[in-house]
Amino acid sequence: MVPAKGARSLNSLIEEQIIPRLLLAHSSDLPRSRVVGTLSVDPADAARFASLPLDLDAEELLEVVEGFVQRGVSIESIYVDLLAPSARRLGQHWEEDECDFLDVTMGLWRLQEVMRQVALRYPSDVFDGNHTRTALFSPLPGDRHALGTLMIEEVFARSGWQTEALIEPKRKELLQIIAERHFDVIGLTVSCDCTNATLADLICAIRSVSRAPGVQVFIGGRMVNANPGIVDEVGADGTAPDARSALVLAERLVAKKRAGSVRFDLPLG
Repeated sequence: MVPAKGARSLNSLIEEQIIPRLLLAHSSDLPRSRVVGTLSVDPADAARFASLPLDLDAEELLEVVEGFVQRGVSIESIYVDLLAPSARRLGQHWEEDECDFLDVTMGLWRLQEVMRQVALRYPSDVFDGNHTRTALFSPLPGDRHALGTLMIEEVFARSGWQTEALIEPKRKELLQIIAERHFDVIGLTVSCDCTNATLADLICAIRSVSRAPGVQVFIGGRMVNANPGIVDEVGADGTAPDARSALVLAERLVAKKRAGSVRFDLPLG
């Protein structure tokens, strides 16, 4: 049955069911490539690609994406500038009554398969064993929107960070992991509505149990984008408009912390 639009938007379906676990899949028997690109997807190309999952099958879509990779586009840009915007555009097609539910759902399935294949075929080989930086990414407990969490985790991992992403964690589970293992950065995505007091209490609890002195806590997501001032209100260390900006901010903060700097005078995204 097709869910009523008033009961649940397709954007929620994208983040809760269609894509959430795609970056957690692994396979050892697929051919691996070490193509290293440095270019970014052109916005015009991204716009043309956005609706293709409605018309092409998964193999055809993957061929298009492979074309970008062979032209020197980085895998990070494939995720951030091509595939993620396409997922959002498909949701807009549904919201604006431009496609029926079945067409958009099939398009999202094809996009999911492409994303999975890209992750498997082009694994990151960046690793700095002497200066490993660690990060844990998680939705706010009770928030079922995991797409942003998984996407930012992949970007950090491809830049040499040792990362982990949680999906639908309980508060107790999240805090237990933070208490048991060292993480330089904790990233929380906040897509559902919650009170500032709830978020501030969680951040305070994270700092109190963390094994990493001076752990950096970032927040992002729909709620934060709508009110960036919430960062200071809840006691977080920063936010950023996208995964790339979050990576830059995290690397600067962690580098300063390891160098012994006390004050972090950095603009928030």
